[in-house]
Amino acid sequence: MNAQMIDEYFKNHREEHLEELKAFLRIPSISSLSEHKDDVRKGAEWLRDAMEKAGLENAKVFETEGHPVVYADWLHAEGKPTVLVYGHYDVQPVDPLNLWETPPFDPQVRDNKLYARGASDDKGQTFMHVKAVEALLQLNGELPVNIKFIVEGEEEIGSPTLPKYVEQNKEQLKADLIVISDTGMQGPGRPAVCYGLRGLAGVQIDVKGPKGDLHSGLYGGAVQNPLHAIVEILQSFRDKEGVIQVEGFYEDVLEVSDEERAEFAALEFDLEKEKQDLGITEDFGEKGYSFVERTWIRPTLEINGITGGFSGEGIKTVLPAEASAKITCRLVPNQDPDDIVAKLRAHVEANKPTGVTVEISDFDKGQPFLTPYDHPAIQAAGRSYEKVYNVKTAFTRMGGSVPIVAVFDQVLGLPVVLMGFGLSSENFHAPNEHFHLENFDKGLRVISGYLFEAANL
Repeated sequence: MNAQMIDEYFKNHREEHLEELKAFLRIPSISSLSEHKDDVRKGAEWLRDAMEKAGLENAKVFETEGHPVVYADWLHAEGKPTVLVYGHYDVQPVDPLNLWETPPFDPQVRDNKLYARGASDDKGQTFMHVKAVEALLQLNGELPVNIKFIVEGEEEIGSPTLPKYVEQNKEQLKADLIVISDTGMQGPGRPAVCYGLRGLAGVQIDVKGPKGDLHSGLYGGAVQNPLHAIVEILQSFRDKEGVIQVEGFYEDVLEVSDEERAEFAALEFDLEKEKQDLGITEDFGEKGYSFVERTWIRPTLEINGITGGFSGEGIKTVLPAEASAKITCRLVPNQDPDDIVAKLRAHVEANKPTGVTVEISDFDKGQPFLTPYDHPAIQAAGRSYEKVYNVKTAFTRMGGSVPIVAVFDQVLGLPVVLMGFGLSSENFHAPNEHFHLENFDKGLRVISGYLFEAANL
């Protein structure tokens, strides 16, 4: 099948596809709000029906302890690889509502952009995979690969039940590679394949001193101040250049090859523009690493918040009884969140001032993820983009964490291809979320082409 046939199909069915996507976007499937529980289910059922209409088989809504999972497959390409497509049909809340130019669940097209909650994250991108399958089945009666879909309704609340589902359904989800379109491009007309994500380890530090707040005039200088104590602990975590001082923190870090670093440099990241956009005068971090490398391939430790004492208007001469801080570490391949938390605990114990007690509780954790950027499945995605966008594909990592990607990597043991079509300017998670229809149009063709590329892996 040639690209011209696929192109003509999508041109002829564009308005039909957009109307279907709008119907999907009208469902307020907000997973975090209990009053939308029925709407989340409606989103799952709509997607199941759309998959059946596309020609996928075994389309079902599976129950979990939370919101349901949608599954479908087509498994008639004998001897060919199996592609597992992951996405999510749940969306973020829409507040503040008054900042939306048009209602968030009333999809509107303006300036070739589709405005609605979920347009970019992730209903629009998931829908594209379904339509790509439909196109190939309509045109050829078969697919070049076997394909499975798993689409969840809890990504926006951290995928709390999906890891258990994946663990219990390994056979159902057995495949040769995983494709996810829930990431972004480098910029307009600049496609990117993401092959690595950082992990996450977060803790809260609680420092307690006297049994209650004290008058600083009566007791200051004689009783340890928990705020001073926690500042001393926090100051011990990093040096002035941001190098983390926790013993053993870097010992498992997987070093990046010179070839990969050369790829990063070739992206021609505009540091001056980035500083201007962020409203900062200088960048900060480990010497010997670029801004991109610091945010993609190096681990971090950041203080996210400190509480304690009096913070109202004016002054209150108080010596507070307690103080707290929250910190998170972004982790890179080979670092383990549990191991890092243990090292943080040991560091705090070793640097704890006298006169206070310290408790540490851990919370968010996620494993880092990496598929080698020269993996055939990754490179095939790059070729698929290039045939449609006519520019070189960037191979990137992301500084953030998507814990479910690491779950797929660890439980199923498959290469993960993150080939997204969103742009950072599309306001996902914010008012006026939208999806550039140029990337909707081109993305349909990229995904279709990738299925043919994947057939030869």
